[in-house]
Amino acid sequence: MSKRHTLTGRLHVALPPEQAFRLFTARGEEEWAAGWRPHFPVPTDDDTAPGTVFVTDRTTWVVLDRTAGRHIRYARVVPGISAGTVAVTLEAARGGSDVTVTYDLTALTDAAGRDLDAFAASYPDFLNSWHQAITTALTP
Repeated sequence: MSKRHTLTGRLHVALPPEQAFRLFTARGEEEWAAGWRPHFPVPTDDDTAPGTVFVTDRTTWVVLDRTAGRHIRYARVVPGISAGTVAVTLEAARGGSDVTVTYDLTALTDAAGRDLDAFAASYPDFLNSWHQAITTALTP
């Protein structure tokens, strides 16, 4: 039986939301995420425009909606593995931005369900790795 998990966590970024927002876009994530190399099947100047499609490894992403500088939500599909959404919301906070990241994923097979359970169990560590990578990237 397939499984679904909705996972929400927070991290802090030492930039105001208007500047931190780029770190959670297809191109901006290249600044801090090792191995992140988005491919755009159709050239685009604005990688945050709703309807924009990009691919990373085996994952296809579609920008669903955005409020520039504050919120972006993606659909993500890994064929035969999982499908769902990822939402990132930024709020001004002392010293920068508090960032809420929500993954809402459904496993497409039983085996993928076990992997999704493992991802859910390690989600706080996953977001902590984001925090560490972003902090390192922003350190002069």
